[in-house]
Amino acid sequence: MLKGSLGVTDKVDKVADMWPGGHGFKPWKQPLAEMQTFYVDSWWGPTATTAIFIAAALTDWLDGYLARKMNLGTTFGAFLDPVADKLMVAATLVLLCTKPLESSVFGQLPWLLTVPSIAIIGREITMSAVREWASYQGGKLSEAVAVNNLGKWKTATQMIALTILLLTRDSSLSGAGTLVASGVILLYISAWLAVWSLVVYMRKIRKVLLM
Repeated sequence: MLKGSLGVTDKVDKVADMWPGGHGFKPWKQPLAEMQTFYVDSWWGPTATTAIFIAAALTDWLDGYLARKMNLGTTFGAFLDPVADKLMVAATLVLLCTKPLESSVFGQLPWLLTVPSIAIIGREITMSAVREWASYQGGKLSEAVAVNNLGKWKTATQMIALTILLLTRDSSLSGAGTLVASGVILLYISAWLAVWSLVVYMRKIRKVLLM
């Protein structure tokens, strides 16, 4: 459990452990499970990969929701939860970049997914370092880097965009072209939110340091 929510999502893990290799759907296990299906050249590969990603995102959200609702958060969970989120997103972005979608637009613009992926992963690495530094300083600096609504919108658009992009790897899906376009647009919006939220955090830190 990430935040000590009474083992509720552990029930989901019991089902997840039936997956080949015993990898559950918890976010820190998700990259390994996702890799098992991502490169499968079969009709069920994209569906299984998308299902793993959605299950990981939903169980992570449920875990956090129950922890907040029942006031069962832990210090370790507060540390590990954002790490798991970042790992889940980064792993999926890397996988998508290694095997671009079968769409004409990617043939003309092979860097289309690479640019927002670098922005998102780079932001997360930078923000992790900043938060670690702020935690050592304590006080108002720690408060300045607390998660805000902008960060939540960033995470939401990331999850939706990645779900769409994973799903549209199924070439038999009708209207795949439109879905690919919407997924790419959402990913760029997410990248913009990621960079902008980093700027906002840096401004808050600067304000605290100048006080």
